[in-house]
Amino acid sequence: MRILNDLENVDQELAITIGSFDGVHRGHRSLLQQLVRRARATARLSAALTFHPHPRSVLHPEMRPVYLSTPEERSSIIASLGVDLMVVLPFTEALARTPGEAFIRSLFDRLLMRELWVGPDFALGKDRAGDIETLRRLAPQLGYALRLVDPVYDDGQVISSTRIRQLLQAGDVAEAGRLLGRLYAISSTVQGGAHRGRSLGFRTANLQIAPDRAVPGDGVYAVWARVDVEDAPQSSSIRYQAVANIGVRPTFDESERLIEVHLLDYHDDLYGKRLTVEFAHRLRPEMRFPDGAALAAQIGQDVARARELLGRAEEPVA
Repeated sequence: MRILNDLENVDQELAITIGSFDGVHRGHRSLLQQLVRRARATARLSAALTFHPHPRSVLHPEMRPVYLSTPEERSSIIASLGVDLMVVLPFTEALARTPGEAFIRSLFDRLLMRELWVGPDFALGKDRAGDIETLRRLAPQLGYALRLVDPVYDDGQVISSTRIRQLLQAGDVAEAGRLLGRLYAISSTVQGGAHRGRSLGFRTANLQIAPDRAVPGDGVYAVWARVDVEDAPQSSSIRYQAVANIGVRPTFDESERLIEVHLLDYHDDLYGKRLTVEFAHRLRPEMRFPDGAALAAQIGQDVARARELLGRAEEPVA
């Protein structure tokens, strides 16, 4: 998949969709898969146009969302769906002031947009004036086809990034993963810590949390941990059952919020390695224990429960 960071001129007609695609959930995937099939059937290229940072971060900084995926993760997932071209535009105040009609005309002229695929409540441009009515009016004038795609529903509700963020905040990682079509995952480099896990008999890998990343609510989770394989000819990783704690470790009166991961049946050094944590089930809330011995006893129970759940769990599929 080719990635552009501005509206470069292209030499082949495109079928385009526009959106944030944060998390690339089941609703996004349905739209993108339809777009790819249509583009191939009409000998056009399929293209996804998105923005970074999220427009809300610029227009309403006090309401800036946390992300379900990094730009790199989002691009990788979209590429895996067969999309030919991704346009990632920096969202600035100047772009926010651009009238919707002018922006659509630039897509037609510079990107050879011949089909535009959007949802029924789509709007863009200054004051969101580039709404469906405007897109319908411009379509015959410019010569592109407008395709309206219904959202995907689950349990009577639209699948949305906002809904998934709310589920993660509540700790319902199993339901969030079902709506995503895969386990929710966070990747980071393992940091040094206080080594308390080792003294308790459960070595942990500490992951710092980026402030703009959506993180499940504080608690203990059954997870899968992917450890990158160094010096491999191609990017690869090994997957381990694991238990993760998210929070501030109240038993030891800590204050920094971290993800601590104990990999089951893993005994090598993890410092400096890239670790991807895939959240499968919530086991319990984070708790304060009277001492380290009581905490270690509970962790032993958490490990046993995680083995049971992960041993029989199937990953959500779209």
